[in-house]
Amino acid sequence: MRLQDKVILITGSGSGIGKATALLFGREGATVIVNDLDSSKGQETSDEIVKAGGKSTFIQADVTNPESVKQMVDAIIAQYERIDVLFNNAGISGVGALHEVEPETWSRVMNVNINGVYLPSKYVLPHMMDRRSGSIINMSSCIAEIGLAVRASYAATKGAVLALTKQMQVDYAPYNIRVNALLPGTILTPFVENYLRTSYDNPEEAFESLKKRQLSGDLGRPDDVAKAALFLASDESQFMMGSPLYIDGGVVFGKNA
Repeated sequence: MRLQDKVILITGSGSGIGKATALLFGREGATVIVNDLDSSKGQETSDEIVKAGGKSTFIQADVTNPESVKQMVDAIIAQYERIDVLFNNAGISGVGALHEVEPETWSRVMNVNINGVYLPSKYVLPHMMDRRSGSIINMSSCIAEIGLAVRASYAATKGAVLALTKQMQVDYAPYNIRVNALLPGTILTPFVENYLRTSYDNPEEAFESLKKRQLSGDLGRPDDVAKAALFLASDESQFMMGSPLYIDGGVVFGKNA
């Protein structure tokens, strides 16, 4: 029970990495506030936590909308009086080289992936500052450190999230608030599975090609990232501040011969 009695907000936790993390945190004793734009998927995650014996509440909110986020945070504080951990997980992908990306697509990826970190943090931080305690986990990506073909908008946002993580840590260290980032490699989420099915004539061949990016020879799974998030959410990582944590199967620092 590494998160016993902690109140934890996870954005975008209706599916994929967010859902895997919410379920794991529930098993580890946390009160998990599940957030998602999709009320059906979000409620399903919350219900699974409760059915497994954990504690959870679902709140639908749009992480790109200031009033929506503020109302969510206010509701959590009214019910639980604090937020111990914020996991800014919500995000979307973006495909295309820079000249191929339409302005509206670029703006949407920027809005979700950057404002989706800024707004929840903005409204949660004052409560953490008052308590002089807290941990914020931001979802970046290993693409913040390397180039990857036709991912201009996504790479730009994940690089920004990593830079913001380091800057936040400087500002909030005096309040005993830790801010760290997760940098996953390619993770086999429902989004990736759907992308393979809809974007390639031979999805199985595309999947085998994706696996070769990693020294591990395979894609990661949502639980791999959830376990790293658990470490950052727990007191075990109390000496980690402004750090990128790689869960990438060896993409960034290795290359197959």
